[in-house]
Amino acid sequence: MRINREGLDLLKSCEGCELAAYPDPGTGGEPWTIGYGHTGVDVRPGLTIDAQDAEDLLINDLMRFEDGGEDLVTVDLTGNASSALVSFAYNVGLRNLEASKLLRFLNAGDFARAADEFPKWCRGGGRVLPGLVKRRAAERELFLTPGDGTDA
Repeated sequence: MRINREGLDLLKSCEGCELAAYPDPGTGGEPWTIGYGHTGVDVRPGLTIDAQDAEDLLINDLMRFEDGGEDLVTVDLTGNASSALVSFAYNVGLRNLEASKLLRFLNAGDFARAADEFPKWCRGGGRVLPGLVKRRAAERELFLTPGDGTDA
């Protein structure tokens, strides 16, 4: 799976770019996040980065999610569907994608049912988060948009 310009723009607009580490909106704590949604053992309270660091972290993270997604998806995807899945996996994690009905339906070739799974992933910390509702709607729309989009 690879992300195109439309997917990258969607991901960046949903994640936003924060140059100071902040707690997860759903939990109010772990995982701490920085840049364009980067998490990991390297992110801790008080950490700050610059805009170039945020871009570098994003590029490195995207490679992991693109490659990991390719290992999970067994059907051919358009560039737009691939990009929507990269954005989704970037947000929920590859393990959650792997365990999801979305992936099961997708790999069975049922793209419509797979698309209908996006809105079900809108909770954080046990509650519906408006930002996730908006993000899942945009990912679903991109997933269902025919074509390959523009190279990122």
